[in-house]
Amino acid sequence: MSQASVRTALLNTIEGIKNNPAMSGVVFRADTAWEEDVRCSAKIRDFAPFTIDEPLELGGQDSAANPVELVLVALGTCQEIMYSAYASVMDIPLEAVSVKVRGYLDLKGMFGLDESIAPGFSRITFDTEITSSADSKNISELIHVVENHCPVLDILVQAQSVTGKVKVNGQAHTALSSSAA
Repeated sequence: MSQASVRTALLNTIEGIKNNPAMSGVVFRADTAWEEDVRCSAKIRDFAPFTIDEPLELGGQDSAANPVELVLVALGTCQEIMYSAYASVMDIPLEAVSVKVRGYLDLKGMFGLDESIAPGFSRITFDTEITSSADSKNISELIHVVENHCPVLDILVQAQSVTGKVKVNGQAHTALSSSAA
């Protein structure tokens, strides 16, 4: 798909939302299943299932990316997609975009060895490289728009409402404590 067709698709979607605001609400889905050891599979839309695994030192077979790496991939690729999308809509020439994302995690939190350490990332950093012939003003506007409208960046920066249910052998189970509710 060329930048022109990206622009056309996005402008058509934007116009559709303006004409029918109810069409802006969407739900994305993913279904996952534990396979064995610490390897799982994921299914999204009609795409082929893919594998999620852990490195050897975390009990995996190192056959695929792990969940926290997928979070980093989601951030980097969402940034790249948003740069492409907004550059096309804003008529800003874009030759290349790449993002290097790093997540810093202390395993003591994940293993419950230190309750003062969170099990997830303590920080995430990203370095974006853009190649464009656009002037500095347009690039600054593009960066501002992307950093303020990237869904995955927003998900990671803002507190999210996350709820969940657990069933054991088909029956609802009440956890003793839950950080997800």
